[in-house]
Amino acid sequence: MLQAGYYHTLKVNRISDYGLYLADEEGNEVLLPNRYVSLNDAVGDTKRVFVYHDSENRLIATTEHPLATADQAAYLEVIDKNIHGAFLAWGITAKDLFVPIANQPFRMEVGRSYVVYVYRDPVSGRVTGSARLNRFISNETITVRPHEAVDVLVAARFAAGFRVIVNNRHWGVLYDNQLFRPVAIGDRMTAYVSRITPDRRIDVSLQQQGLDEVKAAADRLLALLGEGGGRLALSDRSTPEAIAAATGMSKKTFKKALGYLMSHGQACTEGETIKATERL
Repeated sequence: MLQAGYYHTLKVNRISDYGLYLADEEGNEVLLPNRYVSLNDAVGDTKRVFVYHDSENRLIATTEHPLATADQAAYLEVIDKNIHGAFLAWGITAKDLFVPIANQPFRMEVGRSYVVYVYRDPVSGRVTGSARLNRFISNETITVRPHEAVDVLVAARFAAGFRVIVNNRHWGVLYDNQLFRPVAIGDRMTAYVSRITPDRRIDVSLQQQGLDEVKAAADRLLALLGEGGGRLALSDRSTPEAIAAATGMSKKTFKKALGYLMSHGQACTEGETIKATERL
């Protein structure tokens, strides 16, 4: 079934003056306009497209990639608004994401960006945005586990760190003492679940834990050595600030990574410099 807000892999069913008509396995068709068609396209070819409703409520396909599909959160800029709601840049040339007034806990302003949740309206089937995040983000049933790698979107600042959206489903917390590089609202990144508290709070870290953390940090250090021609102006005596600025690691993690490389014969120290060995 063709649903707006999602990617579909469809077959070219027929060619018209307006573009390609793509069909799913049930024979449901959607138009891929000429601006997305190449001379090499032919009946029977398969195309991966994103489907949405146009201004006349018709399903349309595009090969462009939206900044978020249905069931995802994103940080989007308001480019227009009227008495009914706001229109956010969505990454599709011919379509903006509409956020109705009812879905705005505060009035959105043109030129500002907001974290919104993209969803498919169950009545109209149209893709809509909402800044009322708690309607969609919940920790009632946790679907992640400690040490698991997760996708996080930085959603809000609070006194001790940032609130993040985990895997587009849950609220999580990223504390300031876990930050070793700049982070801003709207940033999307991979993080790791450090713990889940009895009251269902998900704490995340930007660094892996245990041996995986050490190996990942060692790989990062090797990459930095490669970029620096085999040398890096750091040592285990460098300040935490200098280490964080150069590597994005805490000093504790950096020392573990350096120790790992040295024990495997991949690096050595010369004064205040790390040097890659011939094994690198």
